[in-house]
Amino acid sequence: MGENIQPIRGMNDVLPADSAAWQLLERVCRETFAEYGYREIRVPMLERTELFKRSIGEMTDIVEKEMYTFEDRGGDSVTLRPEATAGIVRACISNGLLHNQRQKVWCAGPMFRYERPQKGRYRQFHQIDVEALGFPGPDVDAELIIMSARIWRKLGLDGLVLNVNSLGTAESRRAYRATLVEYFRGHAEALDEDSRRRLEGNPLRILDSKNPAMRAVIEGAPLLTDHLDAESAAHFARLRADLDAAGVPYVVNPRLVRGLDYYARTVFEWVTTDLGSQDAVCSGGRYDGLVQQLGGESVPGIGWALGEERIVELLRLKGLVGDEAYADVYVVLGGEAAEAAGLRVAESLRAALPGLRVEMNCGAGSFKSQMKRADRSGARYAVILGDDEVARGIAALKPMREDAEQAEVPLANLGTEVARRVAGRG
Repeated sequence: MGENIQPIRGMNDVLPADSAAWQLLERVCRETFAEYGYREIRVPMLERTELFKRSIGEMTDIVEKEMYTFEDRGGDSVTLRPEATAGIVRACISNGLLHNQRQKVWCAGPMFRYERPQKGRYRQFHQIDVEALGFPGPDVDAELIIMSARIWRKLGLDGLVLNVNSLGTAESRRAYRATLVEYFRGHAEALDEDSRRRLEGNPLRILDSKNPAMRAVIEGAPLLTDHLDAESAAHFARLRADLDAAGVPYVVNPRLVRGLDYYARTVFEWVTTDLGSQDAVCSGGRYDGLVQQLGGESVPGIGWALGEERIVELLRLKGLVGDEAYADVYVVLGGEAAEAAGLRVAESLRAALPGLRVEMNCGAGSFKSQMKRADRSGARYAVILGDDEVARGIAALKPMREDAEQAEVPLANLGTEVARRVAGRG
């Protein structure tokens, strides 16, 4: 026997017992997006490397250190997507979806970054991503944030804190950039190697540093909100007023800059204190120049992405998900005639009530072992069928989750009776 092949570091399996929380999160998001008029889009996991260099920014940690980039057999440099926004914008441009049109879309799936794996941070991770293209805001900014707050309420999650900030326009950031460079040059001895390198290229990225030794010098830096242009300041004021009116509490965090270069004006993060250092569970912002930057027309955009692994971990920590039943009915079979009839009986049950989860015992087994399987499945009812029952044209219907008597039901009426009980009609 050969040695077991282990998973790649930072690539995790989602096992059947863990899938209930994932399905709950994805179902709530899908339903909520539909309520707000957002439609699903699916984009490739593999894109040309240039897409991410032009969108995310060549001097970001993602592009410099974390992307899974390689040359394909045709000699092209390609990259596994580290985030979804760039691919969605590319898809909208490639397919002509932004010519005199506005789009509200969402997608979900795996992203890839070569990071140091730790709790809440993986090399393959999953995001649910929402984008609104063609809306100048700030009303759509508020709608997107309010929509995320609705998702937390539906999931029963509390304790999440919303941080908001404005990065202003490219022009106002240029003026702020000069002030920031002057400040950091005066504290050059406190800068780490990455920050010194970014000082000339992109000093705003220094504010995004996670190095604890940099905290004091970053906290003393000039505030971007003090250098906003009038239009961005008005945009930010309207966003805050809309959130106030909707009853969504927030904290203005002037140090929030986000780790991607395409953001402008509104940026926001939902954070928690329950996951240690990986505190951000949903982040986003406005990217009004990105479509044009990627070769499209001048179209405003805004979006957010939530980390599925982190939300799932929160659901577990707060006891909001448990072991989910994967069957409504378990069919127990005893004898050759019963086994021959089992498939027909199971199919008749599924036909009687669409969506009914019916597991038929396969692989034989004693009555005792089959009843244990029925219990583990979480089924509300066991349909017990032996050779004698088949000969008499009946089945025994045994309640598994309540103190009620087992009953004999004619096979001809079994589907109707099970459907009535499971659906609660009588």
